[in-house]
Amino acid sequence: MTNNRIATVHRTTGETDIQVTINLDGTGICKAATGIPFLDHMLHQIASHGLFDLDIQAKGDWEIDDHHTNEDVGITLGEALHQALSNKKGIVRFGNFLAPLDEALIQVALDLSGRPHLTYHLQIPTQRVGTYDTQLVREFFVALVNHSQMTLHICQLDGINSHHIIEATFKAFARAMRMAVEIDPRRAETIPSSKGVL
Repeated sequence: MTNNRIATVHRTTGETDIQVTINLDGTGICKAATGIPFLDHMLHQIASHGLFDLDIQAKGDWEIDDHHTNEDVGITLGEALHQALSNKKGIVRFGNFLAPLDEALIQVALDLSGRPHLTYHLQIPTQRVGTYDTQLVREFFVALVNHSQMTLHICQLDGINSHHIIEATFKAFARAMRMAVEIDPRRAETIPSSKGVL
């Protein structure tokens, strides 16, 4: 087991002030206070199903809308993931999970490749879940992918309820991440790439 796979990133702009701490070898403890209740609920899914410990505190320009805070939480979490993974020695690297939530069925596949790419195939039928703008789901993952430098594919196989589709996506992402960041005992301290670098 690689020790100290923990990172803290503090990001401040003219629009937001965000601090994220992640422990990749945690137990699923989550403290999320972004000012966006539905996003907090989704961050709890990442922690719980990924077995990551997350502490995410955010202040944003909520009087405008949730866009900047949502995006900047994705950016900061992505940077923290990237730092916690360090040189990626010994990790499985790839992750895949198929998550059902009632009628919704979402597949997530990812590669901690160092090459940012997002393929996003969610069809969310409503514009809002509570007060949360469902367009922000894609914006969150764009920011996360670009700053963690992962390849991420999100495919919706079924689903008609917006809440179920989004929550199944975050659960599938969490489980795929859990798989990808696990230490492979057969790799020991080697980089999981034929090139020798990620």
